[in-house]
Amino acid sequence: MKRPVIVLTGGGTAGHVSVNEALIPVFIDKGYEVHYIGSHDGIEKELIKDRHREVTYHAIQSGKLRRYFSMKNFSDPFRVGAGVVQAFSILRKLKPEIIFSKGGFVSVPVVLAAKLAKIPVVVHESDVTPGLANKLALPFSNHIFTVFEQTLEYLPVGKATCTGAVIRPEIFEGIKEEGLRIAGLTGTKPVFIVMGGSQGSALLNDATRKELTTILDRFEVIHLCGKGNIDESLERIPGYTQFEYVTEGLPHLLAAADYAVSRAGSNAIFELLSVHKPMLLIPLSAAQSRGDQLLNASLFKSLGIAETVLEEELENSMMVNLFSSLEENKNDLVEKMQELSNTKSPEMMADLILSYKN
Repeated sequence: MKRPVIVLTGGGTAGHVSVNEALIPVFIDKGYEVHYIGSHDGIEKELIKDRHREVTYHAIQSGKLRRYFSMKNFSDPFRVGAGVVQAFSILRKLKPEIIFSKGGFVSVPVVLAAKLAKIPVVVHESDVTPGLANKLALPFSNHIFTVFEQTLEYLPVGKATCTGAVIRPEIFEGIKEEGLRIAGLTGTKPVFIVMGGSQGSALLNDATRKELTTILDRFEVIHLCGKGNIDESLERIPGYTQFEYVTEGLPHLLAAADYAVSRAGSNAIFELLSVHKPMLLIPLSAAQSRGDQLLNASLFKSLGIAETVLEEELENSMMVNLFSSLEENKNDLVEKMQELSNTKSPEMMADLILSYKN
């Protein structure tokens, strides 16, 4: 008997893939044949093909959705159009019961094709305000789930539900001793994990490294610096370890860390919230983004579960002082985190998604 099919899509950043990754084993356990539609060269292809061999990956054309002038704005609509044709061909062949979209540029042609193929689509929005891809997808989707209650203000009544964050179960399975072993640290000083996102962050990298000697007098540091951003001159310095990007070992590194410094992407900060890590958030500026991270960080600060510093303020701040402030306020932050954790298990989220299938 042929297994039912579900199609997942989303890409551009690891945050647009992590929820899908959490759901994949659940759908497989439920007897589904899982397919993923992504781009030819996005991070989603690397993560899905390398880590989920049981999933069939389909690459399509997709254009970047820009809010600024670029000559590519004239050619990318044709790429999106080509992506719609390619996605429609894939969907017509697979005949999935439902499509789950996590957003990102590549999801737009998939959602448009699903509408043409009369296949239901459920969308997931992680940030306080909907991203451009999800705004475009909304008229063609059956329902949208949100992480933040505040996001519902931007969406049609009756077409959106706040479910909270979807957290990968393995995040809770980290072992501190294993994390210290992987990082080559002793744990005799408080451990900070500095995370710049899947692309890395030159700003966080520079701010950490320029004060490294002072920081290491009081703390140990796990530094996730992004692909191609390892500083070989800092290798083998006691108390400091660098990784380009960590996937399978991340739960252990989080368990080893007492504190976190991070960008303010929704998936990352909700994972930190779920394991009660006091966090310093340094959101991307409005000049570099649509401002979603600024809103995420502001909300977390207002709830008393994070400290924040803006990019433009970081240059005039001492990173070691920011570390110290987080250490001083640890108890208050953790207490608030324990009160406010609001998450869905992948199993619960999968059931919600499947309730909209054909």
